[in-house]
Order: sequence, then structure tokens, then C-alpha cells
Amino acid sequence: MTSPARRRQSTPDIADAAAEELPQLPGVDPRHQRFVHVRDHAGRMCRWHVIDATPDLPAGERPRGTILAVHGNPTFSFLYRSLIRADIPWRIIAVDQLEMGWSERTGAKRTLQDRITDLSLLTDALSIRGPVVTVGHDWGGIVSVGWALDNRHDLAGMILTNTGIHQEIGEQLPKALQLATTPAVLPATTSLTDAFLRTTLSLSSPPLAPEVERAYLAPYRTRQRRRGIEQFVADIPALAGHPSRPTLERLADGIRDLDVPTLFAWGPRDVVFSDRYLRDLLDRVPHAAVHRFETASHLVWEDADVAGLVARWLPTVLGEPDPTAPAVSSHAQQGPVGRPGERIAQLASDPAHRHGPAVVELAGPDGTARTITWELLNTRIEDIAAGMLAHGVRPGDRVSLLVPPGADLAAVLFACLRIGAVAVIADAGLGIAGLTRAVVGSHADWIIGIPTALAGARTLSWPGRRISVSTLPTVDRTVLGVDTSITELARSGRQMRELGAPLDVAWPDADDDAAILFTSGSTGPAKGAVYTHQQMHAMFTAVGETLQLDPERGLVAGFAPFALLGPALGAPSVVPDMDIRRPGELTATALAEAIDALGAPAVFTAPAALRNILATADQLDDAGRAAMARVPSYFSAGAPIPAHLLRELRDLMPNAVALTPYGMTECLAATAIDLEGIEAAGEGSGVCVGAPVPRVEVAIAPMDPEGRTRREPTTDPGITGEVLLRAPHIRDRYLNLWGTTAESMRFTGWHATGDVGHLDEDGRLWIEGRAAHVLATAQGLFTPVQVEDAAESVPTVRRAGAAVVGPRGTQQVVVHLETEDGYRPGKTGTPRPAPVSLQEAVRRAVAERCGVEVVAVFTTRALPTDIRHNSKIDRAALSRWSEQTLAGQKADAL
Repeated sequence: MTSPARRRQSTPDIADAAAEELPQLPGVDPRHQRFVHVRDHAGRMCRWHVIDATPDLPAGERPRGTILAVHGNPTFSFLYRSLIRADIPWRIIAVDQLEMGWSERTGAKRTLQDRITDLSLLTDALSIRGPVVTVGHDWGGIVSVGWALDNRHDLAGMILTNTGIHQEIGEQLPKALQLATTPAVLPATTSLTDAFLRTTLSLSSPPLAPEVERAYLAPYRTRQRRRGIEQFVADIPALAGHPSRPTLERLADGIRDLDVPTLFAWGPRDVVFSDRYLRDLLDRVPHAAVHRFETASHLVWEDADVAGLVARWLPTVLGEPDPTAPAVSSHAQQGPVGRPGERIAQLASDPAHRHGPAVVELAGPDGTARTITWELLNTRIEDIAAGMLAHGVRPGDRVSLLVPPGADLAAVLFACLRIGAVAVIADAGLGIAGLTRAVVGSHADWIIGIPTALAGARTLSWPGRRISVSTLPTVDRTVLGVDTSITELARSGRQMRELGAPLDVAWPDADDDAAILFTSGSTGPAKGAVYTHQQMHAMFTAVGETLQLDPERGLVAGFAPFALLGPALGAPSVVPDMDIRRPGELTATALAEAIDALGAPAVFTAPAALRNILATADQLDDAGRAAMARVPSYFSAGAPIPAHLLRELRDLMPNAVALTPYGMTECLAATAIDLEGIEAAGEGSGVCVGAPVPRVEVAIAPMDPEGRTRREPTTDPGITGEVLLRAPHIRDRYLNLWGTTAESMRFTGWHATGDVGHLDEDGRLWIEGRAAHVLATAQGLFTPVQVEDAAESVPTVRRAGAAVVGPRGTQQVVVHLETEDGYRPGKTGTPRPAPVSLQEAVRRAVAERCGVEVVAVFTTRALPTDIRHNSKIDRAALSRWSEQTLAGQKADAL
């Protein structure tokens, strides 16, 4: 196919108004614009402005079909110009609705049904036949659904972006529309002034380019030309007696029967069509593919690459395979069969273990330590499960768990898994903004949390009915909007079971959704990785085998998400006294106290915690040092661990085997290696993370000279590229991120991790950073870890972060340093030029080991890292800061 920009104008079905001057629209080829004249629903001849573009295809090929794009209020066809520029072999027709954009101002007041009929008359006149995919945005989404219902014989698919299809009688309109629809205010904001128009344009994130904003304003320069905006707002059918209400009800019911491929692309920062409207649409069209562009607002077409998403999705309309169809597990070795959490029930019925510790809390709800046995934990799980069912929690409901690690979280999680409710797990380490995105984006039906979390849910309007962990006073329940408590649910469930009523729900099917685990957000907004019950059981098994955990060998979970793995793996667990939002601040003393609670457990920590444990080791007393010496093994994952750090820990934990598994939220436990293995591997480019664990396959997608990784996977040694994984415990998909799921599965049967690395002659994997952070310089491609390792070889350098400035292919390298004497944990500050001697040493080390020139070296108190691990360097932030600073601009804060 030729360049997507080369599109020829379709042969007009209606004579163009040649004498009429077409508008000049930036980014739109004038040959793709025209005026057509068609009679409307009342028989009036009306002039429509349309953008009509057909791809320039090879001889003999025809467009796959027609995309009919309908704008909302107060935009026009210009909104869809990116579709025409995309590589899409479909004819694209984007219309200006009558009274809007550059179409005619007839003075007629048009109801919702009038607009639907007018659009059908236009498409009839243009002889548009199937397959047709409708595209709608804002109130144009409703009009496009009406066209789809009235022309379903031609309908092949449907795309909706930030729109709504239903508004309950008496339900308040979005606040952004409440004022605009007030009769006394309506004309002043919509037609007398352009306030409504400018407010809508201001919703774009980032702000519109000046020439784009001018293009949107141009059709609406006068009051007469803005009357269509006023009439569109006045036609919002919020009340029962509104003339357009019956039509809205017809569309809201009718969309349920449109069994065609459907895509919802959404900007969740929209103050008009919020996620509440997306949830309603998903209830009506549950088979729809969904992609939420986390940073996008109402004008999602301006804020995000919706056209690219559409281009990737369109082939599914014509029957081509869905690129997000789960393929990873079917291409991997078969996983173990079982149910997540069944190990708890087994140990609870085993006389040798039933009274042994399952969860130890160093400070329980009343401030004292408590130990929960396997028998008590299993009883609690069954009581809560029965109580949840009786209260109305149903299989498939999504339950957001905002509970600190401990016995309560374990009991609630496994109760959810038992009855088939989908647990949404986003830890406090994501921060308020990250938690809000996770809870809102997961469309939770229920929120179970401690009072602080429930107060946040109330304040931030998170969706879901609320359940507290413990029973609250009546006043607090009312203020927080709480239904009941876990304590009350457990009590009612226990009473039912004592009366002989067993859990009256079947175990979930293996392919049912079990949990949504949110990533750390170190490379962008946190993503929800969806696991089925079978995948989750396989994940528990893989981790348990890798870490060799059992009832006699407990687990100190110095990294909050792993607190849930202990009970699932049949290992007693304890969480140290620490701020789970800052794992890098775990002290040696707190770790020793947690070890002492279980005797001689394994330890799991974040990489940043290992550094701080070493830094605070001098605070240990004799008992603390004795406890550390009893540790049989410790594990750390979340970022590659340099060998020198493991060697330094030998003095502190002399009897421990140091194991560093490589994995991610999407595939916990992919490879593993111990210190002896790292030393045997020797020096190399990157960090050696070992060979694949059982049932995992690793391959590499080679990079081309521009750093793209789309060539066929290979297992040949020494080839650097994106790391690909196959395993039965890889996540099923990303929640409401259809495009991200498709991109991660672009190699059929493989999960593309986004990490870059290579395999050596012995099949061991070496990690060299993130694929998105590869340095594309004039000297060639360099992975960030190559440069960072070289910089860290310089004395006094504690840690280095590689950044780039300039366009790909000619990027220049900048290095940011933490130094031993200047490091301040958690305080990034403003980077400053490094001392001249240090700059020269770093430049020399990088040039000698990598062959690349460093143009600038800065020091900072602490490199910016992800919230959860405190370990993954935010190289993108470093690059932004470097670009701004070296260009003489005021740099954003790190």
C-alpha cells in the first residue's frame, strides 16, 4: 500500500457546489473536502461539508469498507483528520452535522431523531453501502448509534469515544453541562459568546496548538453561526418530557442488540463524559474492546493516537484474528492444574500444620502482635465468603482491596477468589493519583478498605459500594457511605455455616478472571494485569518453586505485594514494620525483628531496600545480628541487582543463599540466578538474571538500527533486543488497554516485556534496561545499563542514570549520578553539574567501555525512581530534564 497521506477524492455522488469556497484546515488536504447538497428530514435542500477520502490503493484493490465519522458539540469533521493520515485502507467520510462546522446554517431546530434521519439521508445520497464502521464522539456518538440501528444491514462495526448513551431520569448531568443547560445561562455561554466552545477546547491535554485552536474556532465566529451549539446543548434529553427522550431510550436499549465488533476509546480525564458513561456502555455492550488513554481528556482524538488504535483494531471487523486473543499460555508448556488459595485449606485440615502460624502481624489492629493459624485463616476465609454472597457480592463483581498487608487482606482476597469475585489489587505504593486511576479504571463494584482508604474513596468519588474492614460507629458509617464491615460479614457467614448452610456457589472456572494486579507505573501510568484462576494458580506455583517456600520455611515480605504470596504458597508470612509506600526505607533493625517473629524465614525485599539495610546495619544489636545470620535465603526482584551489592550482604547474612529472580507483575518468576551463578557468568553487558525457571521460555526480538523490535524472535546468543516470554503464568491481558495488550502480544504466543537484553551461550538472560530507553546515537545503539555500568565503575559514584537529548539516530548521552557523599534517600532535588574531575572520570569510563561520548554529567541527591520498588530509574524524566536544561529552558522538577 502506498503512503497513507496519498488519498484521492471520491467521485461525487452529488454535484459539488463548485462556486463555494472550502475552508483551509491545517493537516487536511483540500482535495479531501467538498460540499454536497441533500434534502433533510423536512424536505429542505441543505448543504453539508464533508471530508471524504479514499486510500490510493494498488490497481485492482478496493477499500475494505467505509468509516463514517460523526462529531459532537461543538467540534466538526476536523476532529477526525488523524484518521485520514493513518495507514487505513478504508474510505473515510467525516461529516459536519447540519448547523455545525462548515455545513449550512438553516435556522431549523433539530432534535436527536432529526439528526439521525438527516445523516441517513446523506449516506443514502452518497450511496454508502456496507461494510460500514461508525465512529462517534461526544453527542455525535449518540447520533452514530442511531444511524447504526437504522442501517444495521450495512453496519460492520462501531467505535465510540467519550460519549454517553443513557442518562437516568432525575440523574444530574455532569457538572460541566449543568450550568450550560440552565435556560437563563444557555444563550450567554453557547451563542452570545464562544465560552462553551473555548471551554471545550481548553479540555485538551496537552493544550491545542494555536493553528489547531484557530481551526476549531473558525466556523463559529458569529452568534448566528453558533446557534447550532446552543440548540445542541438544549437538545440534551435529561428530563422525562424532553422531545428527544424517547429517541435516547430507544438507542440505549437498541445498542444492546448491535452484535458487531465494537471499540471504545476513552480519555478518562474527561469532566463531561466520565468513566461512569464508559461503565454504562460496557454494561450494554460487554463484548466491546476498550482502551483508556490514561492521560487523555474529553478531546481524546487530539490528546492521544486514537487513529493508530483504530488502524490496529479494524482488521478484526473483517474477521482477521484478534491480536489480543490469549495466545501465550497455549504456546507454552502446560501449567499445573489447581485453584489459587487451595493450599490454605489443605494446611488447615492437616493435623501437623493446622495450628501453625499462617500470618504473623507485628502490630495488629489493637496495636499488639497476633498470630493467625492456618485453621483460623481458612475458617475466616469461608465465613467472609459466605457473608459476601449473602450481602450481594456476586461472581464476576470487581472488588477493590484497600487493606494493608496482613491477615485481613489475606482473608478477604482468598474469600473473593473462592466465590469468583475479581480482586483488584493496587497497593498504596502507587500514591493517591495512581490508586485513583487504578480503582476508577477497574470499574470496581465494591471497595473494601480501612477508614482512611474509604475516606479517600468518598472524597475522590471512587466507584463501588463500600465495606469497612472492622465495624465502625454509626456516624462514621454514614459519613463514609459504608454498607457493612468484614467483621459483620464474617459473623453472618459463620452463623449461616453453623446452621448447616454451605457455600452455595461453585468454584470459579479455570478461565474466569481471578484478579487484577496493578504494575508499579515505572514506565507510565500503572497497568492492570488481568489473571485468570488458572494463570494465578500457575503464578503461585512458579514463585513457590523458585523461592522453595513451604510451611516450615516462612517468608518475610519486605515488599508489600509479596505479602499475599506467603499464604497462597503455604508459607507463614510477616511484614516488617515499614512504610509500604517506601520499601527503600526498610531498615536492618525492622527486618531483624520480622525475622525473629518466624525464626529462620526466607526474606523478600525490593532492591532499594537491600541498599538501605546495608546502610543501617550498624544499628543492629547482638540479637538483631543473630537473627540476620539465621536467614537461609533472601530474594530481591523488581530491578536487576548488581553483584557487588549481593557480595556486601554476605557479612550481614552469611548463611543465606542470595537469589535474584527476574519477573514482573505480568509474569512473576521468569528467570532466576544466585550469587554464585552471577559470579560464574562473569562481566558482561547488563546484569545477568539467569536461566528460565521451569515452564518458561525466553526469546529476543532483535532491534533494527532505529531501535524498533519487530523482527522474528530468536534464541541465538549475543543478539540484543526486546525480551520475550512464554509461560502458563503470564497475565491474560491488560485491563481496558486493548492497544497495549495488542502491542505486547505482537509476536504471536509471546509476551513482549518492554525490557531489552540478550541471551548468552549458556542460555542465561542479561537485562540491559528498557527498550524505550535505548540510546540511538550517531555512534550506534546503546542500552542504558551499558552506560550506567561504566559510570558506576568510577569511585564515589553510588548509582548512575543514562539520559539522552536530541532526535533518535543522533541522540547525545547525558549521565546523572548519585554520589556516596551526596546521596539523600527520597530527595531528588535539582541536578547540578558534577565537579570537573568527576565529569572527566565518567566521560573516560563510558568512552572506554562503551565507545560513546557523554556530553554532560550532573549529580543529584537521589535519582527519580518508581514509587513501588524505589529502584527503577525514571530515565524518561532524566531525559526531559536534560533536554530542557541544555536548551536553556526552565526544567520541570524531577
